[in-house]
Amino acid sequence: MITAEMVRQLRERTGAGMMNCKKALTETNGDLEKAIAFLREQGLAAAAKKAGRVAAEGLVESYIHGNGRIGVLVEVNIETDFAAKNEEFKAFVKDVAMQIAASKPEYVRREEVPASIIESEKEILRAQAKNEGKPEKIIEKMVEGRIQKFYTENCLMEQPFIKNPDITIGQLVNEKISRIGENITIRRFARFERGEGIEKKEENFADEVMKQIDS
Repeated sequence: MITAEMVRQLRERTGAGMMNCKKALTETNGDLEKAIAFLREQGLAAAAKKAGRVAAEGLVESYIHGNGRIGVLVEVNIETDFAAKNEEFKAFVKDVAMQIAASKPEYVRREEVPASIIESEKEILRAQAKNEGKPEKIIEKMVEGRIQKFYTENCLMEQPFIKNPDITIGQLVNEKISRIGENITIRRFARFERGEGIEKKEENFADEVMKQIDS
């Protein structure tokens, strides 16, 4: 059975359209690597073909929100200095900086999350599920589902894009790779919040950033 999650992963890896991804997975009996190869053979995996190319140029972008309340620095790499001056690329990097300000990711991608943190999170989630009275046989499935939510909340590439929640930042990156024609990598970021660590009123930063975008 081809699931929506399988299609999502393939889209994120290749930048191909949803229907093409579904067809590729069907043709390869759900094997992700074979599906990537299938799309490449069909000339449909634009992002995958460029993913191995070195991206060492690019921009370091800053974004300051709320009269100096939140500050972000992000490095986004692309292959050539010429492409780094592309207005679409510049706008994309600014969007990434605003995303970080609004959604407070801890990591760029899930591979960066230390295994110790995932194991600790799983233990907490198991305890929560037990306290909710869930049967043992479904606790592990629940834990895996909640770990996926952890990645979505904490990993930039898996967060819904604040300007279009129907796509993730990873999918947005692949769209830009296909449009601009060069490999693009979000390398690293730092997010600073005034008074961070001091107990204060809870704020909805995503809503505030979106109000600033719309104004």
